[in-house]
Amino acid sequence: MAPLWGSSWSSKWGSASAADANASGSNDLKPSLAQILTSKRIRYTASALATVGFFFLLFHNYDRLPTLATMRGGYSAAAPSNADCLPAVVPVFDDASVDWSQYAYTQYVTNKEYLCNSVMIFESLHRLKAKADRVMMYPENMMDPAETNPQSHEAKLLVKARDQYGVKLVPVSVQRRSGGDATWAESFTKLLAFNQTQYRRVLNVDSDATILQPMDELFIMPPCPVAMPRAYWLFPKDKILSSQLMLVQPSEVEFDRIMKQMESSGRNDYDMEIVNQLYADSAMILPHRPYDLLTGEFRGDNHQNYLGTDREEFDPVAIFNEAKYLHFSDWPVPKPWITMSEGMRKDKQPKCENKNGQEDCTARELWNGFYTDFTQRRTKVCDTAARTRR
Repeated sequence: MAPLWGSSWSSKWGSASAADANASGSNDLKPSLAQILTSKRIRYTASALATVGFFFLLFHNYDRLPTLATMRGGYSAAAPSNADCLPAVVPVFDDASVDWSQYAYTQYVTNKEYLCNSVMIFESLHRLKAKADRVMMYPENMMDPAETNPQSHEAKLLVKARDQYGVKLVPVSVQRRSGGDATWAESFTKLLAFNQTQYRRVLNVDSDATILQPMDELFIMPPCPVAMPRAYWLFPKDKILSSQLMLVQPSEVEFDRIMKQMESSGRNDYDMEIVNQLYADSAMILPHRPYDLLTGEFRGDNHQNYLGTDREEFDPVAIFNEAKYLHFSDWPVPKPWITMSEGMRKDKQPKCENKNGQEDCTARELWNGFYTDFTQRRTKVCDTAARTRR
């Protein structure tokens, strides 16, 4: 049987001088431990054992290995997997250290009726000094984004948004699909937010709303492909995501998923259904307080879904003061740019309450104020007193 240390080692040491042999007192040369450990065969054997051990540990603990995203830390070019989404907690950050040009508030416009609403959203962001960029996706046939001499009313509004409110204009092809409800046929255009890959993160908000406070802190949330609040008015019976506000990490991968889901969706599936089909169980859940308050909440009698508890009293002023995004959703009350008869207003406005023997009409005053404020701002921002119909 060949010696363990191999022929190369014995050949080297077999040529030792006789004097060395005599000095050892023996004709049989015996290698030292250090010589054995440095032999080639020992090194090969140790390497093989180490490799086997490495792969055993690798496959035995594959689920504990860090992902590429976690090794890089924070945001990575590739959207993290759903398992990597952390709870929606705003980390401590310094405004001055954030490159806000990597983030944007986005709006989509499908027709001239909604163009004014979008410009109003950007006017609010400008007035409130929101730090992130502002991007409007609008029908490519409305105007060249570099237009300097607008003629149509739509073109003038687009130029106003660009020049006065710092909005970046992105012409797009409106995404339209016929379905059971013509109202939402073009709402798929909203999903183009997933394709704004020039940004690290975008916050898309519906334009039938009022922004009450900046929401820049959402951009610094832990990484996740999509973050949305729940439709709290349906919770807990239905755990549905609300697409009125979507925090998105644009990527080719996610946009491709969105487009494929659109192609296979049914006649009654629109933007909200599509995002729920894809992200219902994986999206980061944003708190609806303060990011998604419905105007209809002020008309209701039971506020447990919004408050999240039956132990808290609904304080209209406190709720309004904490809210950052107020969505006009008041069925059967029409949207605020559509004429509402005085009879409907009086019939549907919140009821006054009796508190400590006195009449309290705070909720009613706030609710009426929402609609009055919207009408006044629409006239001022869009320079028109005409209310358009949906």
